[in-house]
Amino acid sequence: MIRNPAALERLLENIRDFVRTVAIPNEARVDHEHVIDEAIVDEMRRRGFFGWSIPEAFGGAGLTTEELCHANMEISQCTAAFRARAGTNTGIGSEAIIQMGTDVQKEHYLPRLASGEITGCLAVTEPDAGSDLLGGLRTTAQRDGDHWILNGTKRYITNAPLADVFTVLARSDPNNTGGSGTTAFLIERNTPGLSVGPEHRKMGQAGSPVSEVYFRDCRVPDSAILGGQPGRGFTAVMKSLNKQRINLASLCTGPAIRLLQEGLTHARQRQQSGRAIGEFQLVQAMLADCKVEIEAARALILDTARKRDDGEDVTMAVSMCKYYASEMAGRVADRIVQIFGGAGYCEDIGGSVPRLYRDVRLFRLYEGTSQIHQLNIAKLLLKGQ
Repeated sequence: MIRNPAALERLLENIRDFVRTVAIPNEARVDHEHVIDEAIVDEMRRRGFFGWSIPEAFGGAGLTTEELCHANMEISQCTAAFRARAGTNTGIGSEAIIQMGTDVQKEHYLPRLASGEITGCLAVTEPDAGSDLLGGLRTTAQRDGDHWILNGTKRYITNAPLADVFTVLARSDPNNTGGSGTTAFLIERNTPGLSVGPEHRKMGQAGSPVSEVYFRDCRVPDSAILGGQPGRGFTAVMKSLNKQRINLASLCTGPAIRLLQEGLTHARQRQQSGRAIGEFQLVQAMLADCKVEIEAARALILDTARKRDDGEDVTMAVSMCKYYASEMAGRVADRIVQIFGGAGYCEDIGGSVPRLYRDVRLFRLYEGTSQIHQLNIAKLLLKGQ
């Protein structure tokens, strides 16, 4: 649902201006230094990038699902670190609070998340709990009077090295292996017993820090329970992820759009046997396949977003979006490297193409692997949904 087309276009032009004048000129620097300069982060704060999905009552833009998809398709047309820096605040770092937080929790966290004063993250994945979240969950929360003591390890947590507040899923009832045996907690960085490991060295997405988070007798009060009620942790996480997977599908589509633009420019300029390689039919076929798949992803994502805004059940459609868009981005990246030839494999010649190729590989892994989404889709089909 688009509430005000003119206002949305102003927002999108603001994002395009940032991508064109700030992000792209600094991509190579971020890739080399593995960090975004704080002056650029301040610029993102000034432009309101941290509060897109947070309600206006708490200082955010209150974007609808469809509006957020449009914004994400624009911001992701630069190296992934820029959208990831604000992305946890506009996604999984705030969504559970928006959906299920108490009034006190919303008032305490959401305005600061919206302004970018603090950074949030979602700490769910563990060494033995990835796609099989419930079956492998090992982090425990044991009641101790009016407090809880957490022990466990979270792995591959985006923005953990710089996060100020962690939404943490833990097993709160050792005798209950279902979702109602879990509780989500809001835990601040300076809480004794919480520590963050060193940043992982990743294949791609340089400048987007990811690390482990450790809980060693981490003691938090009842007031830290997300929503104030134990036993609702899994529900909170799923509500957050269902929306985030639409966001992520949009974030897969932006790099594909950028890659196709790079491929078109190269196809027009690169000469072979006295002709631009764009005149060769097999190159044209690869470009055409990229365009068709990008537009198919865009249509599926926006249709799903509108249905979610209308209150429809989009459980299957969300999995379809995330599965198709992430796989699509990988295919587009592969074709563009093929069109660039050797230049697409050389960091010093291929421009953004080698970097984007490495960046998009992660999309097929997080927020549910492609294989998990295939299973989700098939199970829902077999149930007749």
